[in-house]
Amino acid sequence: MQIGLIGLGRMGGNMARRMARHGITVAGFSLDPAAAASFADEPRIRILGKLDALVATLPAPRIVWLMVPAGSATEENITALAQRLSPGDLVIDGGNAFYRDSQRRATLLAQRGIGFLDAGVSGGVWGLEEGYGLMVGGERAQFERALPLWRALAPAPDKGWVYCGPPGAGHFTKMVHNGIEYGMMQAYAEGFALLAARKDLELPLGAIAEAWRHGTVVRSWLLDLTAGVLQDPQALGRVGARIADSGEGRWTATEAIDLGVPAPVISAALMARFASQGADDFGARLLALVRNAFGGHPLPPPKDPVGGPA
Repeated sequence: MQIGLIGLGRMGGNMARRMARHGITVAGFSLDPAAAASFADEPRIRILGKLDALVATLPAPRIVWLMVPAGSATEENITALAQRLSPGDLVIDGGNAFYRDSQRRATLLAQRGIGFLDAGVSGGVWGLEEGYGLMVGGERAQFERALPLWRALAPAPDKGWVYCGPPGAGHFTKMVHNGIEYGMMQAYAEGFALLAARKDLELPLGAIAEAWRHGTVVRSWLLDLTAGVLQDPQALGRVGARIADSGEGRWTATEAIDLGVPAPVISAALMARFASQGADDFGARLLALVRNAFGGHPLPPPKDPVGGPA
């Protein structure tokens, strides 16, 4: 099987490697001349510097996967592909796009006879070794056509991927997934901040987190990452407390309001991220480190005692 991949960043690059190591030939698109060198050890990956060359090298019917930031970058690439692909080709958007945008893009491409799948992808920088969780929306026949991709990228061929429904269903599911992630991370951050505040007990936070990983009802991969972060007591002092939000938490909270579905934990976690942008507390620093651990998100710089950049 052959596939084109646009977007070779933290996740896209590792996804290309994982697919290649499972027998899929990948034609990647990058404007960075150094990109080809970074894949020199992957004989099934070829990097092209022009979009027309990428389309030309793929056998029809083509499959092109996008792993670019949601918003204008996705829109520009969808528009460019619509002008270059042919009826019967398939576009997969694996970014964190808003699901209503995905529904619109599916309609746009369908008018040209081009298929579209919206694939929510979870796994962060660990996906190359551990595999990715995949939540896919679109026509069922198109989903079935891309089965080798789901099986290659997932943690195992028979688990970790799910067909969610019609266009938009994949990105809607990923949006809610990320909202849940906000709530879980916030709960861990608040709990460990509470432990850290009781300084007279001299609680070993790293050891407690490690113990909680085994047998307790709060164990999870996010706790695994939190335990790893807390093994270095100095790490919290090297990072600022400003926690960014990718947009998915906002969309989830807004959707809950529109649907009249109570989502107080997710909404409160989103508000806490907003509040962190002017704060400097333990929990926010821990959240920043855990986000970096699973997704490679940039770490905010620490501040000096008067609040300026360190």
